[in-house]
Amino acid sequence: MGEQAEHIDVLIVGAGISGIDAAYRVQTELPGKSYAVLEARAAIGGTWDLFRYPGIRSDSDMYTLGFPFRPWRGDKAIADGADIRTYVEDTAREFGIDRLVRFGQRAVRADWSSKEARWTVEVEAAGETKVLTCGFLYLCSGYYDYAGGYRPEWPGEEAFGGRFVHPQQWPADLNYAGKRVVVIGSGATAVTLVPEMAKTAAHVTMLQRSPTWIVSLPSRDPIARWAQRRLPARAAGGLVRWKNILLSMAFFTGSKKWPERTKKAILKAARKALPAGYEVERDFKASYDPWDQRLCLVPDADLFQAIGSGKAEVVTDTIERFTAGGIILGSGREIEADVVVTATGLVIRLMGGMTLGVDGAAVNVPETITYKAMMLSGVPNMALSFGYTNASWTLKCDLTARWVCRLLKHMDAKGYRAAVARLPESGVERAPLLDFSSGYVTRAAGVLPGQGAAAPWRLHQNYVKDLMMLGRGKLEDGVLEFR
Repeated sequence: MGEQAEHIDVLIVGAGISGIDAAYRVQTELPGKSYAVLEARAAIGGTWDLFRYPGIRSDSDMYTLGFPFRPWRGDKAIADGADIRTYVEDTAREFGIDRLVRFGQRAVRADWSSKEARWTVEVEAAGETKVLTCGFLYLCSGYYDYAGGYRPEWPGEEAFGGRFVHPQQWPADLNYAGKRVVVIGSGATAVTLVPEMAKTAAHVTMLQRSPTWIVSLPSRDPIARWAQRRLPARAAGGLVRWKNILLSMAFFTGSKKWPERTKKAILKAARKALPAGYEVERDFKASYDPWDQRLCLVPDADLFQAIGSGKAEVVTDTIERFTAGGIILGSGREIEADVVVTATGLVIRLMGGMTLGVDGAAVNVPETITYKAMMLSGVPNMALSFGYTNASWTLKCDLTARWVCRLLKHMDAKGYRAAVARLPESGVERAPLLDFSSGYVTRAAGVLPGQGAAAPWRLHQNYVKDLMMLGRGKLEDGVLEFR
């Protein structure tokens, strides 16, 4: 039969922000349990190690994106990608988590055995496949495909004499100084790239099919700077964290309740930051209500400043075809380009692409319903780390990690070996997991699990509600079945 597989109590997949957070919570709150972190790549950091395009930065404030147990002490509330990567690495090192990360190991399949009450996990490493077993499988591998982003095709691409680049696979040798750049897209990546590339490029055009709601915020938080000078680190971090949580919740709630007022306020701020006479509605008035898609954040109005300087422009149009020297638009205008950046989005891919089985039957993830936005119906002893879409990713991921620890403590105290979320025989009303109209979400309609219409099958998208439900709510709620 060969040697017995190594057994680990809690197996964490992914060493990005959510994986490091999960590891900290497990080793702190469950000191008697063994754990390991599998990381398919060669470094800690996840998104913040993968993406290396110019100007990459957080799209949430770092006081909520950072770890609550190690508050962000940087000067910038909106931080550069390199600083975030260093922060995550330093956190893992400070708490000894880095010693338990197994690099270059990709979990490809996991099978649950009710008889043995454990998972058997196939792992690819250095061209070979090995097997681990674990009592609890904790997936912190994000929600998109690390291998490549979404890249549509356009007529005449083969005629283009310049270079195509996708932000997810940014080439280290790309020199765009003094060149004409077109960035195709209107999301967070595009609005980050344009002002940064405009610093050295001859000219940068952001070519968008339709506008996105864009909000400018200061890159530095004066209240955070005051608190960091006068309060202990943990107290300062907590104060600023809660200030930003409550402000973001108030803005989100107000936007949903009074969308027309919010639109007017966003456009008024853009009009103030742009040159006099600019046709703001043409390029910055989205066709949807705020938060029907995620708002784009620009620190210190840098995108608007780049436009005002003449180094950048936004063009709202469609692509007719490519030519040797650029792009012909639907309006007939031609934009000259040496470099085209396709900031056209992500490809949704849950669980790093791994497959699941329960007692010999394959799990069809899109047919499942999420329990408290962290477990899949019918799948025992497994949790997904999936953050908020209307707030910092880490807020929800840390709540999930703390709830998983609560669950495992409860199971140990009661002598339970398995916990599974069971759908009622009557079923639940199914809804999309993400109530967003963004392209990357609509393209993933057949990939994501669903959610229900009411708790505990419903995702709140509200930190305070989730804090109460996950921190204090009953574990034996009649839905979670223990064995």
